[in-house]
Formats: sequence, structure tokens, C-alpha cells
Amino acid sequence: MHEWLQQLQTIIDEIDACIKDHQDEALTLSRLAHHLGYSEYHFSRKFREVSGMQFRDYLRYRRLAFALKELRDTEKGILDIALNYGFSSHGAFTRAFKDAYGITPSEYRRHPVPVVLRTILRPFDCYLLGKGATGMAKSNGDVKVYFVTIPAHKFLHIRNYESIGYWDFWQKQSLIPGQDCETICGLLDSIKGKLDDMGGKELNSGSGQIMAYINEPTGRICSWGIPLAECYGVRLPLDYAGEIPPQMQMMDVPEGEYIVFEHGPFDFETQNSSVEAKIEEAMKSFDYTQTSYQLDLTSGRIFYFYHDSARFWKYIRPVKKTA
Repeated sequence: MHEWLQQLQTIIDEIDACIKDHQDEALTLSRLAHHLGYSEYHFSRKFREVSGMQFRDYLRYRRLAFALKELRDTEKGILDIALNYGFSSHGAFTRAFKDAYGITPSEYRRHPVPVVLRTILRPFDCYLLGKGATGMAKSNGDVKVYFVTIPAHKFLHIRNYESIGYWDFWQKQSLIPGQDCETICGLLDSIKGKLDDMGGKELNSGSGQIMAYINEPTGRICSWGIPLAECYGVRLPLDYAGEIPPQMQMMDVPEGEYIVFEHGPFDFETQNSSVEAKIEEAMKSFDYTQTSYQLDLTSGRIFYFYHDSARFWKYIRPVKKTA
């Protein structure tokens, strides 16, 4: 099963690459099925089992997601965008766009409200499949530790006061209408101006979405004895004035000082556990007495957590000057 999911993930990544490069001739069902050595019927059936939708519907929604970002971020004509993403006419694009998002392309361009985009499928999500290196394979590189001042910004997010860890967070959120992973990630993906967004320069950049923990009296007590509420969201500029989805909340984060524990790129399947152990040990053993800082456990301070094996594993924890 894992081998099939890994093969399918390769195809899904290839689909996004072809859409981005406007290579429509490569996006035929027969070609992709042949790539995996399956008949079109078998590929379609297996794809629907994993995604919950027909292949043609997934392809249309991903094209619309790319097209929406062009509408949002460029001055290209609507017809040009429609043709670039495989729609035969302005009318066909408008019908598909409105059917998906409840708004026409021209209306969206005038007023880009948050909508639920079809994010890229992740059938071979090593994290959720539990394939993140249960052993202690040696990882390359050490943990860098440094202090930074992060300017004031906003944090748009959902939060959970009872979850512990990524998997448990989304399990609990899936029980709340409109706060499941697919809906929240799709909404966040549609929002312009995310401070951590790679801007589409990389296929799997995470679209600027991160986990965070807020020191809250009603939060779950974490391993170092602090009550933390677990969050998922995006950092936005302080002057962000766009609409806030009703199931989310916006938090103003003042300028503050932080300590960063960062490990560079690693292979998730073979090194995840060892990198995690290195990071945890670095945070546990760090001697604040050798600096002019101490960990800031003030209620309301925020901890950011970045987990992207292609770039880094990074914890950002709030600090304050010692008296």
C-alpha cells in the first residue's frame, strides 16, 4: 500500500508541475495511468479511493487554484488566464470558477475574499503514515542556535486547547464543522501576503502555513510544564486588512525577541526521529545563563514551529532580557 501511495505522490507532484508549466499535453489520464503501469480504469478507481473524487475533478480544481492565484497576484487578462490553465473560453472558466468558489473571476479580482482552494493531495504524507524514521539514523548537520527580533505582525489561525501534536490536532479539528484540515489549509492557501510563503517558487513550499503554540492558562500542559494552546495558521503583515474567515481568529503579535533552534534539510523517512532528538536535546540543554536572555513564559507569548524536511526543522521560542 505504501509503495502505491508513494508512486501516486510522484504523479500528483508531476501534475502540479505540468499545470504550473502549462503542459496540458502531459496531463492525460492515459499517460499518467501508463506511467504507473495501470489501465485507465484501474488508475481512476485507485485515485478516487485515495482522493475521494474523480481524477478529472481533481485536475480541474487544481487548475482553478493556480488560476485564482494568477487573478489575485497579477494583472493578466482573465481570458489569458483561462486559456493558460486549460479552459476553452472566458465563459467556461467563469462557470467553473463560480461553481467552485461561489464568485465570478471578475468579482474575485475586485474583491479577493478567502475561498477554499483544492490544495495538493498528500497520499504519501510520511508524518501521517508514521514513516518518520522510528530508528535513530544519523542525521547530517548540527542544530544552529541564534537570537532574532521578529517585527510586529498578525497571526491568522485556529487553535485547540486540548490537542497534543500535529496528528491529534487535526483529528480533533475534524470534529468541528468547517475546521477540518482540507478546509482550513485551502482557505489559508488562498490568502495573499503570507510572510512565510515561498511565493510559488517551490512546488511544496507549504504556502506559508505553520504550527504555533500560545501560552494560555487554559491550554494543555506541555512537556516543559507550560499551558499551551496548539494553533495552525499563517503570519501576515501588520497592515493586513483582508477578510477573516469566520472559523478563524486574528492575533496581533507585537515585536519581540526569540531564540531559534534550527536544523537544516533532512530526509524525513530516515532522519526525522534523530533530527527531532537533536532539536529536543539542544532546547533542553541550552544554558541561558551564558546569555542575557531567559525563556519568556508570559501569558500570550507565541512559539512558532516549522517542520519542512526540504528546508529545515525550526523551533522559535520567545525570550526576554534578564533583569
